[in-house]
Amino acid sequence: MEALVCRKLGDPTLGNNSPIEVSKSEPIPELKSPTDVRVKVQATSLNYANYLQILGKYQDKPPLPFIPGSDYSGIVDAVGSNVSNFKVGDPVCSFAALGSFAQYIVADQSQLFLVPEGCDLLAAGALPVAFGTSHVALVHRAQLTSTQVLLVLGAAGGVGLSAVQIGKVRGATVIAVARGAEKIKFLKSLGVDYVVDLSNENVIESVKKFLKSRNLKGVDVFYDPVGGKLTKDCMKLLNWGAQILIIGFASGDIPVIPANIALVKNWTIHGLYWGSYRIHQPGFLEDSVKELLSWMARGLITVHISHTYSLSEARLAFSAIKDRKAVGKVMITLDDLKSVMSKL
Repeated sequence: MEALVCRKLGDPTLGNNSPIEVSKSEPIPELKSPTDVRVKVQATSLNYANYLQILGKYQDKPPLPFIPGSDYSGIVDAVGSNVSNFKVGDPVCSFAALGSFAQYIVADQSQLFLVPEGCDLLAAGALPVAFGTSHVALVHRAQLTSTQVLLVLGAAGGVGLSAVQIGKVRGATVIAVARGAEKIKFLKSLGVDYVVDLSNENVIESVKKFLKSRNLKGVDVFYDPVGGKLTKDCMKLLNWGAQILIIGFASGDIPVIPANIALVKNWTIHGLYWGSYRIHQPGFLEDSVKELLSWMARGLITVHISHTYSLSEARLAFSAIKDRKAVGKVMITLDDLKSVMSKL
């Protein structure tokens, strides 16, 4: 089978001496358990974590060589003798620590989710990690309500857009922070209450002006996948009793949150490594993804696909992530999705 293989650590966007290559001779994974399911991958999502992992800068460092990957969607290709939840031909989605940048992947039936009728298979392949992260963060950890103000950094990226949409589903007042006219226009089209363009606005002054216009005291929930100086600046906008959700550090700069101010202002700081829930609370994660799929089927959330590439174009796909060109998700497709969906 074809697969994208990382044979050494480095920047996957480099044209020469790239750490990644498309191998056409990888063995098709076999079913090793009676409850295993083999999926023919149709689409797989690129997350910033995938880029960091190939660089060797992510917290999980698999031994070389490895096939990268995370969330994906596809069609059930084979099932183990004790599989009762799925049959060959079912459309499914899931997420994996590794291995989805390939034509086939094997997972236990407990780790797969049936894609509801009417849902786009490409979108389903982008759902679990980005929307799952925001769902756990906002719904379960922060318990966001309709009376609160949510501030989202990196709001036009994969996790940022998911946070904005879930914030609106929860009825909160949503403030989105992004950079560039295209991203700002798209965020406004989603019905966000207020958008800050970092390319020409000061985030503190701009948000304070909006809060005053709505007679609001400050930000109650702060969703931060960016880090750096922007995090430090935005702390000046937080209410007493605010909740800070540490999602990631796309800026490359890990911020320092002063404990004395957190104490005086009664802030709650949540570190959120979504993938670890599979180890510690897998049932919790399962319920979360199932609710998100039901929301997608009902049209409450929409996965916006910014760029789609083939496996051989992986370098371009990673460049879209690295250079922050994406508005929403970047995907790799491994088959003709239109022909696949027409057969379902």
